[in-house]
Amino acid sequence: ILQDVSQGQNLVTNNVSVVEGETAIISCRVKNNDDSVIQLLNPNRQTIYFRDVRPLKDSRFQLVNFSDNELLVSLSNVSLSDEGRYVCQLYTDPPQEAYADITVLVPPGNPILESREEIVSEGNETEITCTAMGSKPASTIKWMKGDQPLQGEATVEELYDRMFTVTSRLRLTVSKEDDGVAVICIIDHPAVKDFQAQKYLEVQYKPEVQIVVEFPEGLTREGENLELTCKAKGKPQPHQINWLKVDDDFPSHAVITGSDLFIENLNKSYNGTYRCVASNLVGEAYDDYILYVYDSRADGAPQKIDHAVIGGIVAVVVFAMLCLLIVLGRYFARHKGTYFTHEAKGADDAADADTAIINAEANCGLLGWEVGVVGFNQAGFTPVQLKRRSERKPHTKFR
Repeated sequence: ILQDVSQGQNLVTNNVSVVEGETAIISCRVKNNDDSVIQLLNPNRQTIYFRDVRPLKDSRFQLVNFSDNELLVSLSNVSLSDEGRYVCQLYTDPPQEAYADITVLVPPGNPILESREEIVSEGNETEITCTAMGSKPASTIKWMKGDQPLQGEATVEELYDRMFTVTSRLRLTVSKEDDGVAVICIIDHPAVKDFQAQKYLEVQYKPEVQIVVEFPEGLTREGENLELTCKAKGKPQPHQINWLKVDDDFPSHAVITGSDLFIENLNKSYNGTYRCVASNLVGEAYDDYILYVYDSRADGAPQKIDHAVIGGIVAVVVFAMLCLLIVLGRYFARHKGTYFTHEAKGADDAADADTAIINAEANCGLLGWEVGVVGFNQAGFTPVQLKRRSERKPHTKFR
């Protein structure tokens, strides 16, 4: 980490951050040097280099480059005692100085990851601690559960020589989905990268239970056999599996073998709810199977009512009825119009008035009877009333 620092008009140097045990480079640079002498002093103002000569008897300091414009010195195997302010000095009138601060970084030791308990039951809280010891500056600790970031609670303890130990505590409530998931402690420090430790959660959870019908594949009919298997998974693995019939006695000749239930020669008296119960150290769980024995001639009726299918059928029926009402309405409207527009149709082709009257009477009588038969409810007449009405002679007169 370098930062330009300058003092005076011509002399320039840099601040340096270096990891303990590594090498620091100290640079004294001069702009437009007029042959003035450059020298480098340590924090105690002892001369390390005067031009290209090293008066200080410390072989860790080595000359990297020397010219009229630069004095470049390396310091190997840096320790905490080397930290401080170094002085670049230029012999001018008056003399010029520039200061280079060397900061020594101390990486933390390997993170220490500890948990309050190794095995946790689902729904319970656990605590995990992560410690980064002996770093400079203090480390920052982050947490991850799988790919999910979590927030811990950190405490910082200052040691000697501005050294620090940081401890972070993570509290979390676990579920069965957390079993086998990695909790990762990540150390963030300028001296190290990707420094982390992880622990895999071990979570116990109560069983998950499912009843599987092994036989028959379709309906359960009278006279046939029934075979059910209870599948249970938990952590730890369920140590006990029990079969029972809800609110009733178990069939006397039912056979239970471990997780399997077998009933032969079914009849309707066996109808009811059969339950498989599994348990372990954490708790118990169950699954139900509703048995309904059909007549031996039953054909493919489903055991469970599909409400979505019923809703679809009702929708189709309602739609069909609406369509039928629309068609009937159009039909009645058309015939009602025919009655009024065709009453005197016979007069169109009549040679004289008498013929027109006869034709009109025939058309009126026939049409009136037709309308009465088809639409008597709309007009409010009985078929007999409509027939009498059709027998009346029209009062139409032709002149």
